Amino acid sequence: MKKVCFVGACGHSGSAMAPIANHPELFSVPAVSPGAPGVVLTGLVKRLSDKGLPSPKVYDDYREMLDKEQPDILVVDAYFCDHAEMSIEGLKRGIHVYCEKPAATTLEDLDRLEAVYQEAKEKGVHFAYMLTTRYDPWFYTAYQAVQQGAIGEIRMLNGQKSYKAGKRGPLFHKRETYGGTIPWVGIHALDWVLWFSGKRVKTVSAVQSSMANNHNGTMEATAICLFQLEDEVVAHINIDYLRPQTAETHGDDRIRIAGTKGVIEVRGGKVYLINGEAEGQRELPLLQPPQIFEDFAASLEGKPSLITAEQSLYFTRVCLTAQKAADTGEIIRMD
Repeated sequence: MKKVCFVGACGHSGSAMAPIANHPELFSVPAVSPGAPGVVLTGLVKRLSDKGLPSPKVYDDYREMLDKEQPDILVVDAYFCDHAEMSIEGLKRGIHVYCEKPAATTLEDLDRLEAVYQEAKEKGVHFAYMLTTRYDPWFYTAYQAVQQGAIGEIRMLNGQKSYKAGKRGPLFHKRETYGGTIPWVGIHALDWVLWFSGKRVKTVSAVQSSMANNHNGTMEATAICLFQLEDEVVAHINIDYLRPQTAETHGDDRIRIAGTKGVIEVRGGKVYLINGEAEGQRELPLLQPPQIFEDFAASLEGKPSLITAEQSLYFTRVCLTAQKAADTGEIIRMD
């Protein structure tokens, strides 16, 4: 049985809580910590109690929790600005880290995290971020089709992340704690671009605006990023918090990938393919991916995972560089 401790509950920690609660024979949660003043753990603890599991001990200081409880896995889901430091504390102690994205909110913190991970890696310690959309059946299905050659050689990718803004908490109101909309929201679309293409980024440029952000401090409401990838593959992602509150779903996730033999699109939770194998557009049947946290836990036993530490860290670096490009107006080379 693996002991899992949580620090924070600001993002997608539920992606770990669900399989933990469903498999009490595999996981236990001895303790949790808020990670910052004002972080509410009520929902997280309730999910355990609803499954009849013991209530975890609550520590004010997450470092004390790590030292006393010595968990196998640390779930990092605190204020975004603290992700890198908390992950470092876990990795230094030989604890596997499952971290909310972005893995860091500054390039300096990311450099520190990468250095610590490289040392921990030599001791068999694992790290991955919570890129949950890879495990949506529609993106997983499209990825498998692309890997099987359905559209030939990829030449262009266009991704979209659109959310409802709502009234966001103080975490989102300042760059110091939030990190920016590109690394928080845009990282999903950037992840699809790099995951599907398998390419590294050569140059990046970006623009953004905080106007019309529903009075959420300096949170950027719109952004567009343009990437030149290896082999002259081009990609762009558009990100916004302009989705109407009346929309059926919170998000509108899309990607269009054009290749030498066809085009595949994900929109509305469905996958559409056009290529030379049939007339017109076809809707592909959805495949069932593994659950993200179960996939991470399996990787600790040496099994392959959909997300690697190297991807987690590199994709974070690309997003932070895109954020810098938007802040400065520069075209930044990454090769």
